[in-house]
Amino acid sequence: MIEEILSHYLPPIEAEMRRVLDLPGDLLTGHYGMLRYHMGWVDQQLQPALVNSGKRVRPVLVLLACEATGSPADQALPAAAAVELLHNFSLIHDDIEDDSPTRRHRPTVWALWGRPQAINAGDAMFTLSRTALAGLPARGLSAERTLEAFHIFDETCLRLTEGQYLDMSFENRMDVTVDEYLTMIAGKTAALVGASLELGALIGGSAPDQRQHLAEFGRHLGLAFQIQDDILGIWGDEALTGKSAESDILTRKKSLPVIYALRSPEVGPALASRYTQPMDIADIPEVLELLLRAGARQYTEQMAQQATDLALEALHASGVLFEQNQAGQALLELAKALLDRRQ
Repeated sequence: MIEEILSHYLPPIEAEMRRVLDLPGDLLTGHYGMLRYHMGWVDQQLQPALVNSGKRVRPVLVLLACEATGSPADQALPAAAAVELLHNFSLIHDDIEDDSPTRRHRPTVWALWGRPQAINAGDAMFTLSRTALAGLPARGLSAERTLEAFHIFDETCLRLTEGQYLDMSFENRMDVTVDEYLTMIAGKTAALVGASLELGALIGGSAPDQRQHLAEFGRHLGLAFQIQDDILGIWGDEALTGKSAESDILTRKKSLPVIYALRSPEVGPALASRYTQPMDIADIPEVLELLLRAGARQYTEQMAQQATDLALEALHASGVLFEQNQAGQALLELAKALLDRRQ
């Protein structure tokens, strides 16, 4: 079902983003080529290519929210493109800040063209995300609602940077609390998902209370998605996830299970000792045992379920009539698929 939904809504989103990232002239081929490379449209030689570029769920949520609340999905295409370009701006800069040489099994922009050019490319992607959003009036949205869309968008940009600040500041800390971690992912992950639903509902013409319910649905959906990702990063099936099981342990990532276990009086000191020095494959069984003794997996699964329940509660409170609304039904099906991840 999820693949059918994505295959229906993705082509116009891709077309809109390609229009925004169109090459303005030969002299700037390299500049725009870096952006198009990151989006998965060209290879390292800037020749056309088809590579994994992610599911692009966020822009699809924009279109579904718009259609489910009363307007044609294509009216929200500028916002859908803006959301996805903003997300990719954050990824280009995250890769630099995290010193990540690869993304989706390809070299990152900075690894190929250097950090200065990658920073500039990220800045360009951010600017083009706002350029995309400025296309809303041409799709029939009023000046007042367009201005409101920009306010939501800019507030979300700020939440993203706050989340990234916290994420980087946590790297050398062993005393991060669960509440601090949840605040971080609320900014880094959940804020943009919530904004995707809120923007779609705004463009769709929904009332403020419905918009807020849909935004709340998106925020809890984002939290549940990230917490599930934390579970998969340690206990996921490599055949399904495509990355090595326990990969988050080897990189000493302080995901929710680890943060919870670090606060345990019983195993916290031993786990902290392991996380202050390099890991290799031989250390994994010890770490897994410490996480087991702390009850970290059970706790994290409970947190994921709590976020899932709150997301679905907010979605139903929005008043979208799923049985009578094809887009609303698709929104519910997509949500259920994202909230029951195995990969």
